[in-house]
Amino acid sequence: MRAALDAARGAAAAGEVPVGAVVVLDGAIVATAANAPRALHDPTAHAEMLAIRAAAQAIGDDRLGQCDLWVTLEPCAMCAGAIAHARIARLYYGAGDPKSGAIDHGPRLFGQSTIHHRPEVYGGIGEAEAAALLRDFFAARR
Repeated sequence: MRAALDAARGAAAAGEVPVGAVVVLDGAIVATAANAPRALHDPTAHAEMLAIRAAAQAIGDDRLGQCDLWVTLEPCAMCAGAIAHARIARLYYGAGDPKSGAIDHGPRLFGQSTIHHRPEVYGGIGEAEAAALLRDFFAARR
């Protein structure tokens, strides 16, 4: 989670919402990304999406079934869908997102009977630090 939090801090410094994500395979980081929708002019450029894309390229496979995803914020529905399609084995996230989250809030995507893959999910890891990054980021903009 430390690497994901570092990526989130980098996103904040670049004026992006501070979310970072890391894909890990066999204990080694294979991809790290931070939110970049503004910089890339791409509404899908969430940290999770960018990290999954980079990991798939690095590994040479669209199936990341042996990989873990560490992200600082509960994934939204778009990112949860990508996690399922990539067959991520385990999802670890920091702060919950009651407004836009889709794992333990909102649609609770992995609890739907129609979802084709459900990773193991572990929330609240590094939650205080991840939440503080988000709070500070938005407080500075209000």
